[in-house]
Formats: sequence, C-alpha cells, structure tokens
Amino acid sequence: MADENKIRGAIRLASSVASTTNAVRTFKTAREEKDQLALVNAIASVVVAITAILLAVRNLRKAAK
Repeated sequence: MADENKIRGAIRLASSVASTTNAVRTFKTAREEKDQLALVNAIASVVVAITAILLAVRNLRKAAK
C-alpha cells in the first residue's frame, strides 16, 4: 500500500512539474505579447502549479513514513 502511494505521489509530482513548465512558458509569451489578461491567467496558473507541487511533495513524505 505504501509503495502504491509513493507511485501515485511521483506521478502527481511529475504532472505538476509539467504543468509548471507550461505555465511559465505561457507567462513568458504573455509578457512578450504584452497581453494583460493572458498574463493574469499565467500568474494564476503558476501559483496553482506550485501549490500542486507542494501538495505532491507533502504526500510523498507522508507515504515515506
């Protein structure tokens, strides 16, 4: 059961990292195009992605115990 939780946590972490990469790319594009609405959306996406990474790390640590 603990191994299963570790695998799920690792998958969530990988997914969150991919989301963060995409959010940062969107942020850069929005800045280059000076699109204020896209910039706000990108900032919110980055915050959500970072939160997801933190939650995944916390779950991995709990599974390791």
